[in-house]
Amino acid sequence: MSRTKRKPPPDTEFSAEVTDLDHDGRGVARINGKVTFIFGALPGETVRYKLLRVTRALDEAEVTAIDVASPDRVTPGCAHFGLCGGCSLQHLAPAAQIAFKQQAMLEALRRIGGVVPETIADAVTGPVWTYRRRARMGVKLVPKKGGVLIGFRERDANALAVLNRCEVVDPRLGLKLRLLGALFDGLSIAGQIPQIEVSAAAHVAVTIRVLALPSDDDRAKLLAFAAEHDYDFYLQSGGPDTLAPLSTARPLDYSPDGSALRLAFQPADFIQINSDVSQRMVVQALDWLGVEPGNEVLELFAGLGNFTLPLAARGARVTAVEGETGLVARGRANLQANGYDGRFLKADLFKPDPKAEWLKHRYDLALIDPPRSGAKEILPMLAATKARRIVYVSCHPGTLARDAGELVNTYGYRLTRAGVLDMFPHTTHVESMALFER
Repeated sequence: MSRTKRKPPPDTEFSAEVTDLDHDGRGVARINGKVTFIFGALPGETVRYKLLRVTRALDEAEVTAIDVASPDRVTPGCAHFGLCGGCSLQHLAPAAQIAFKQQAMLEALRRIGGVVPETIADAVTGPVWTYRRRARMGVKLVPKKGGVLIGFRERDANALAVLNRCEVVDPRLGLKLRLLGALFDGLSIAGQIPQIEVSAAAHVAVTIRVLALPSDDDRAKLLAFAAEHDYDFYLQSGGPDTLAPLSTARPLDYSPDGSALRLAFQPADFIQINSDVSQRMVVQALDWLGVEPGNEVLELFAGLGNFTLPLAARGARVTAVEGETGLVARGRANLQANGYDGRFLKADLFKPDPKAEWLKHRYDLALIDPPRSGAKEILPMLAATKARRIVYVSCHPGTLARDAGELVNTYGYRLTRAGVLDMFPHTTHVESMALFER
């Protein structure tokens, strides 16, 4: 049985009034009872658009002209906006982006968790350009487009966007995409590099994922470029255990809270991408907890110790739990290197052992920073510790809302405060922080 080919959308311009934004940052219009998602449109605008896809349930489109503009519309700061899929909200003023994210968080809490925070906290914000100290970018040899391309995927396709520069990545790399592409283009393995990963600290570390090892001549070119631009190159030919510096590499570290504390990390380690917002986030989390010397604090999903070290510096007795062996080792080393004590333990928090020794303790306070999947599995045991305050740092409003509903409706906590963290300006990604009190 042959499939019926989908008809292409009509090559006609339509007009609509936009009433809302969806979770991808597209304008929402309702036409004859059918929803149309329009890239580039903002609420309150009257726009003209062309259809990209038509289905029975909904249509997708993009703006061709703005007849009545929103007062929140601004000129995008990047020449590649609309082509590159890395950012989707550059045409919306930063303050309006915050309002959009806050509404997304509050709506998820209400709809999914059935909870409303007693207080809505001001957003934690920082610079909206050149804020990314971490980025993973695609690499592809495309002779028809000038050689090796480095960048993010196109907004509506799998192809790499042709970028001359990136305005949100640390400028030590974001302004050198074409130079780096030209370097790769001159290597014998130009077609064997699918991706790079950037970590920017006092210097820039660039991990080059390779499908074939570079020749001696390639290595010489890479080392010369690294010396000129103050980079350290790493090669990764397979899994994480294959990561190795091209030559002698300098240590990487950062301050978790803007103080003299230093956290050492490896190029492939998870760290928050936005240094300014991350530091303010840490300070706010500890302030919301009300940490005092001698407090027993349980920290879950501790990573390298982004919160652990500042907690210890405030005099707390910290039990930090993390699931990845390498991060646990570096977390312990970070505490010791800064002159602090604390327990840094390895445990699978998605399959927690209720008989674990660290769960037999009572804690005054708790701080959790789970991945997108949330903390559902550990919540019963967390609640059983009787911590009087829990700060929950979230990178997904849906799982925060689900877990908030459990903490409030099942375990007797109050959601006393919640607010967004603008970790990813110009994107629809919503990070947030919530405070629960018994």
